[in-house]
Amino acid sequence: MKSYVIERRYAKALILIGKEDGNAWKYRDELGSFVSVLDTEQEFENVISNPLYPEEDRLRSLEAVIDAMGVSDVVKSFLKLLFKKRRMGHIRGINEVYGKLVDELDGIVRADVISASDLSDDVVEKIRAALSKMTGKKVVLSIDQDPSLIGGIITKVGDMILDGSIRTQLLSMKESLKKGERV
Repeated sequence: MKSYVIERRYAKALILIGKEDGNAWKYRDELGSFVSVLDTEQEFENVISNPLYPEEDRLRSLEAVIDAMGVSDVVKSFLKLLFKKRRMGHIRGINEVYGKLVDELDGIVRADVISASDLSDDVVEKIRAALSKMTGKKVVLSIDQDPSLIGGIITKVGDMILDGSIRTQLLSMKESLKKGERV
């Protein structure tokens, strides 16, 4: 939980700057590109996070990479701040939270849909329309399959979970029968 608080604090600070100067989307792209570099260049990440190397050398390595990437001065300063505050280990979480904050600026909400089987394009569009109506925002869906659901779907929108799976309905019915309730 503490990790999320740190990530949210830094992401909110960057989004405030991005909203003020109109570059929130650019910063999202630059931050995402930096995370991609970390994901593909494990050696680089090891160098900048290993305290056995002198801090000045690690900072020079970081600066060389971000200079080569051509990121904006704001993102460059932001990444150097994370380094100096020893928060670079939170960069992936900060990037994720920042992406969600930019989505909020765009009026976009992301939703995860888990179904027991493949969903037709028509059904996916109906789900998207229903969630859009419910949230009042444009909905971007991520669809996964889980055959253990037996049937139905589970939808996650932010902190809200809508569980319409047959598995959950059967478990609920089982609990009701155990308690002697009428089903």
